[in-house]
Formats: sequence, C-alpha cells, structure tokens
Amino acid sequence: MPITDAIKKQIAQQRRLFYKICFKCGGRNPISSERCRKCRSHSMRLKNRNIGAKK
Repeated sequence: MPITDAIKKQIAQQRRLFYKICFKCGGRNPISSERCRKCRSHSMRLKNRNIGAKK
C-alpha cells in the first residue's frame, strides 16, 4: 500500500535510508552516532542509498 501523504513519505524515507552501519557487528545506529551502540566500535559507514535494482 503506497503512502500518498508527502510529509509521511518523507518521514518514512528518513527512517529507512539515513543511518549508519557498523563494519564490525553490522548494527544499525543513528546518523549522528560516533560509536556503535552494540560493540562500541568507531568503524562505521553510512547506509548505501543507491536507487535501482541489484545487478
């Protein structure tokens, strides 16, 4: 069921696309985090936000 309300769609995209992933344990963290909440590692990356099908 697609979301038609523009504000709700923007909120959903922010929650689904904008976070960091830990290299060590794979945990999901807020975009503003400096360390992983699970393993306390500093090695993190941004979530890949490429649009399109996998090749």
